[in-house]
Amino acid sequence: MSEQARHDKPEATRQTPARRRARMLAAVVAAAGIAFVGAGLGFVGFLSQLRGVETKPASNADGIVVLTGGSSRISDAIELLAGGYGKRLLISGVHPTNGVSDISRSLPDSQRLLTCCVDLDRSAVNTRSNASETRRWVDEQGFHSLIVVTSNYHMPRAIVELSHAMPDTTLIPFAVIGDKWREEPWWTSGATLRLLLSEYVKYLAAEARVRLAYIGLEPFPEAVDPSAGSAEPKRPPSG
Repeated sequence: MSEQARHDKPEATRQTPARRRARMLAAVVAAAGIAFVGAGLGFVGFLSQLRGVETKPASNADGIVVLTGGSSRISDAIELLAGGYGKRLLISGVHPTNGVSDISRSLPDSQRLLTCCVDLDRSAVNTRSNASETRRWVDEQGFHSLIVVTSNYHMPRAIVELSHAMPDTTLIPFAVIGDKWREEPWWTSGATLRLLLSEYVKYLAAEARVRLAYIGLEPFPEAVDPSAGSAEPKRPPSG
């Protein structure tokens, strides 16, 4: 072996780890780029599901459920009930200390409907438990179709959870558009953008959990309340 070859061999050996590191770095950067583009496209797809205007349901349903948490959701749901779009209304996620009287104070013209045709669910604390309690109510009432009332940004995740909980129930979305959404484009408001990004992440998590559940995997099984079997949405007293 020549003197030059003996000098070149150690140098080539020294360069090999550097080349490997460069290839690994390139692979990591490429994977990160693909993930970023995928997340961006997914976010665009998520935004495409959000309605920008409120439109009345295309058809009536057996019942109506409103998921609390946003402004004007309950009043819009009461209007749908008054318009005959459903036979009964479930308000899901009511604070345990609140009752019909608290709701009627903000909706004084709806006292009759609140007394006769509205049920309160005080057990739900998140969208997943909203779906569980709604399923319980639907089974109790014998309903097969449901108008779902919630904010437009929350609707995709709500439909994912409700569809998983009640696969045989027809769901008709009614998206409530908040005042801020009407007043300014979402991309001009940092707070609205943060809200949408947060909701998008929650939506992806719900989609992933539901898809895993379909193949028999449940990474985060729902906690079962021993008393849940006897728990029912609270119905306002009549008369």
